[in-house]
Amino acid sequence: MSKLNSEAMRLGANATRRAILRSGVGLGAVALADCLWGGALSASGPSTQVGGNPHMADLGTLGTGQFSPRAKRVVFIHMVGAMSQVDTFDFKPELIKRHGEQIPPSVKDNGQRISAMSNGQTFFPLLKPLWPYKRYGQSGTWASDIVRNMAAISDDLTFIHSMYTPHVNHDPAALFLQTGFQLAGRPSAGAWVHYALGTDNANLPAYVVLKSQGTNTTTVNPAMWGAGFLPSDYQGVEFRPAAQPVLYVDSPRGVSRERRREQVDVINELAREQYDQTGDPEIMAKISQYEMSYRMQQSVPEVADISGEPEYVLSMYGPRVHKPTFARNALLTRRLLERGVKFVELIHVGWDHHRGIFQNHPIDCQAVDQPVAALVSDLKQRGLLEDTLVIFGGEFGRTAYGQGDGINDKTGRDHHGACFTFWLAGGGVKAGYHHGQTDEFSYNVVKDPVSVHDLHATMLYLMGIDHKKLVHTYQGRDFRLTDVSGQVVKEVIA
Repeated sequence: MSKLNSEAMRLGANATRRAILRSGVGLGAVALADCLWGGALSASGPSTQVGGNPHMADLGTLGTGQFSPRAKRVVFIHMVGAMSQVDTFDFKPELIKRHGEQIPPSVKDNGQRISAMSNGQTFFPLLKPLWPYKRYGQSGTWASDIVRNMAAISDDLTFIHSMYTPHVNHDPAALFLQTGFQLAGRPSAGAWVHYALGTDNANLPAYVVLKSQGTNTTTVNPAMWGAGFLPSDYQGVEFRPAAQPVLYVDSPRGVSRERRREQVDVINELAREQYDQTGDPEIMAKISQYEMSYRMQQSVPEVADISGEPEYVLSMYGPRVHKPTFARNALLTRRLLERGVKFVELIHVGWDHHRGIFQNHPIDCQAVDQPVAALVSDLKQRGLLEDTLVIFGGEFGRTAYGQGDGINDKTGRDHHGACFTFWLAGGGVKAGYHHGQTDEFSYNVVKDPVSVHDLHATMLYLMGIDHKKLVHTYQGRDFRLTDVSGQVVKEVIA
């Protein structure tokens, strides 16, 4: 037993800060303990029991799920800023015929919310798809040339053309898509999956977030991958496309791995004694986080090193794969999934083209189109797609009419929550299938509407979870990812 461990056990649970300092364990351990427990050495916080035995958190509250899963892992590809469904996957020939005409009042003025950014606009000209469409694959999927790589794998995809959301501003809509609620403070979808099913790899987080920057700087709220009222170790861990993917994991200069192990051990001993006194699960959550950080000192550099990937794989993801880009993040996603990561959030920030959509939409499409198609194809070639659910879409869609002063090179499209397109792949969903339908202007859903809660319910179902039974009680109320609604969209399930 190390000196640090023996000192910790000798001091016991009732040790004061002064006693620890005098013992020789040192100021560093006290500071580290205080960071881990948020002051638990000096004061006990409120106790909230989560997930049964906190020592077994990695097993999840449900273990292997409530019934046989079709998917073992999830990739949620979020196009923050909102890609235009009109210009990608929801082909409407009527927009070509009536390009430049005022959108019919019967279509637009039906009580739905519109963005405040269109409030001062009096003329709403229909704006045709900005790039040519054609059919792809045996499924005959209509798709734009601007997403030709994703279109080329359309026979592996299920398209949901009838998504809708009540929100028309980015932050509440993005939070709603990720947490099922429009305000910060609820657990994210990835946190719920981690909470329910645990992790298959003790050396990497169960839930990883990868972000890339596109044509604008739409704010990304970290609550999108937060744990909310669940213990903090269920939140997503952000990996950066950089030489040091995870901040604050490396040891300070001059601190050996052995010394770091001793520090972790003594803090674990102190923490467990404190947990036995208070029952506060956040103590165990933070110990779990610190243990993970220690293991990640070795596992993260290995997973982030793509130098061993064959050239044909690198070329699949495109020429930007060696730079800190979405392409690199897409490849890292596959490497993380191979190593047992349960949930990967792949985010590209851009798309919010109120102005200059002609110039800017192609930039964001070029950034993601080839890498996304490569990721799906790569997973399929390795036999992983069958039990990996891939979800692709944004927090809402964009308007069928042009935003701005007429139609010119400054024209854009406004936010549109009434209809937008998602696609799914792998993980038990149908291939080459189209679900739902919008009107002839891609402005309203006319068949088989699918809410965000329906999407969440379907995702959980494919993971072997009944969304109505994945419940956590907080402050006297039962909470679910799907809140009080949500229906599994069984038509998309193979």
